Amino acid sequence: MDGNGRWATRRGLPRSAGHRAGARAVRRLVEAAARHPAIAALTLYAFSSDNWRRPADEVAALMRLFERHLRIESPRCAANSVRLEIVGRRDRLDPRLRAAIDAAELATRGGAHLHLRIAVDYSARDAIAARQLLPDVDLLIRTGGERRLSDFLLWESAYAELVFVEQMWPDFTAADLAAALTEFHTRARRFGALPAAALGATS
Repeated sequence: MDGNGRWATRRGLPRSAGHRAGARAVRRLVEAAARHPAIAALTLYAFSSDNWRRPADEVAALMRLFERHLRIESPRCAANSVRLEIVGRRDRLDPRLRAAIDAAELATRGGAHLHLRIAVDYSARDAIAARQLLPDVDLLIRTGGERRLSDFLLWESAYAELVFVEQMWPDFTAADLAAALTEFHTRARRFGALPAAALGATS
């Protein structure tokens, strides 16, 4: 979910406007993922452990936005059988936000259609050190034109297919998700082995 601030700056808007636009994009993409038969789980990188270095007012605004959307979206998730899980540290979060997280996870725990994980105060290196690992990733999409993982799901992405797109997160659409999935299905995933055709040729 990269590029919210840059999206706003390029439009002469405050960075907070970009984060609000990014939150709207989350709703669009979760709805699209929930409709797609090939997607069982979706993990979104909302706030990294390194993001605490940002200006305090921006961080505070992000946390308020996150709390607000948790309260608004959790009933929608429950109604659509989407299970919500927050991954990352919680000890540095405001008690009100922690309470909102607990309530949202409880309200959606029966969701079986899509497992939605949102990473908050998350560091893959810390997760590896603490052995708090998630299931392996098949497809990792990074928006905003960057070409790096930025401490996100490093262990789980060992064999992931990587797709980097130029769109800032607020501009990322269901069509962009579909395009990334189409590209994913064109790739040969061998996991270190030889292709089946090559194996047949040597037998």
